[in-house]
Amino acid sequence: MNGSNHAWIRTADGWRTPPRVLVFRASTLPCPKSPMALQFNRIGLIAKPDPVVTETLATLTAFLSDLGCTLALERETASLLLPGAGYETHEAPALAASVDLLVTLGGDGTLLGAARLLAERDIPLLGVNLGRLGFLTDISPADMTERLAIILQGEFDEERRFLLRTEILHEGNVALSQLAFNDAVIHKWNTARLIEFETYVNGRFVDFQRSDGLIVSTPTGSTAYALSGGGPLMEPDLDAILMVPICPHTLSNRPIVVGGDSLIDIVVCGSTDPQSVRVSCDGQVGQVIERGDRVRISRHPRDIRLIHPKGHDHFNIMRTKLGWSEHPAQS
Repeated sequence: MNGSNHAWIRTADGWRTPPRVLVFRASTLPCPKSPMALQFNRIGLIAKPDPVVTETLATLTAFLSDLGCTLALERETASLLLPGAGYETHEAPALAASVDLLVTLGGDGTLLGAARLLAERDIPLLGVNLGRLGFLTDISPADMTERLAIILQGEFDEERRFLLRTEILHEGNVALSQLAFNDAVIHKWNTARLIEFETYVNGRFVDFQRSDGLIVSTPTGSTAYALSGGGPLMEPDLDAILMVPICPHTLSNRPIVVGGDSLIDIVVCGSTDPQSVRVSCDGQVGQVIERGDRVRISRHPRDIRLIHPKGHDHFNIMRTKLGWSEHPAQS
């Protein structure tokens, strides 16, 4: 046990020391390689800004410090620990540029934000699940230290997933550009009426639609809003983009899957007031468009490196998170 040098943590009831936890020493790590040969030495931590993650954060920082890792915490994450704990702190963008591995503690939303930070970086991303479903954050707090010990020794699975780049074009010029790891959504705002818009793929007219909006999703996002809208589940490594209408007035409007290199344009038209329309990326604050603006969505040129424990199985995640049936146990 090693509780004497743990940082104090902030809870809803005030500051206190975390519960005493078992910390793996380097000599007892369950790893096949020498504990001195860590794959990642400088590790960044971003946590959901909620006291519920504090004890897990304290356990993780103590564990990684004992292994000899250099830790850097996002400023708001560091505020969950007692000031003066001694950890290096940065604003999120600077943190993402200064580490070998970025670890998130929270739900998929926390990881989505981190993924957007890493859009221009060749830095791997790993998630500890303290949210609800957790399709992306597949390490549980219960086995966090054991799995991380193995991952830090270089035993892990890595996959590359792409983001979407969303641009709002005003009079032919890019007025705003944002990234999305899950989806970009054009949707109605502050009105009960349907909105009207045209959709184009690679310059070819697809349809005129009256609906509550359109979800444009990566394969990663097919388990998110697109799934609620009736879209298909997609394997994460597919080179494809999914378009799912939201409550279309024409019932024959169905989800469409197009190539990953497609250029998708959406133009609000008809009687729709553009002030009743917003564009949101990964559920962030909606952006306003003006009449005549064109919303252009395409694949971002750089992928995200997502790390999983060795033996990661996408369909096992689907079975577990979505409650799919398995073969009954043999008696």
